[in-house]
Amino acid sequence: MAKIVKFFYDLETTGLNPKKHGVHQISGCIEVNNMVLEEFNFLVLPNQKAKIEVEALQKCNVTEEQILAYPEMYAVYKKIINMLKKYIDKYDAQDKAWLIGFNNRAFDDVFFRAWFEQNGDTFFGSWFWPDSLDVLVLASQYLIERRSKMPTFKLHRVAAELGLEVDEKKLHDAQYDIHLTRQIYRIVTGIDIEL
Repeated sequence: MAKIVKFFYDLETTGLNPKKHGVHQISGCIEVNNMVLEEFNFLVLPNQKAKIEVEALQKCNVTEEQILAYPEMYAVYKKIINMLKKYIDKYDAQDKAWLIGFNNRAFDDVFFRAWFEQNGDTFFGSWFWPDSLDVLVLASQYLIERRSKMPTFKLHRVAAELGLEVDEKKLHDAQYDIHLTRQIYRIVTGIDIEL
């Protein structure tokens, strides 16, 4: 069996625009051939130029004072790179990880690539395949017959529709959100049935 590396992740940010706002939390896990080998939860001091929107922080239940005390961005970047090196040879064009998240194609992937660049790394594509997997899209197909009756298609609503227990108080914490995302992924792809 070929080695398949999946990088499940979720970001929390200081706003919605990757050109103006920054990342303050990166959480997830690394799976190799459907086995979780590592989990991570990094709190990150946003880049110095990042605008901080109070509304964005309120959604995550954090304050500006808290995020300004988080570990320096480059130190966290080095930890992520050292973690990736355990599973991927960035010099091998056939050895990369799939980014997997909820609405990551439109949001997290863009912020994450920008975050790498803010850390002086323009080789994001050496670590990750460009065709990331978006659980929002996968769930859309899975729930196609029920979608029109759902009031929204946000993470917590999709999880509830699939029968998962959702703790509303924990939403918008990247570590909790990626936990839900991974459960949704396993349901909509049938991985739990296969294993």
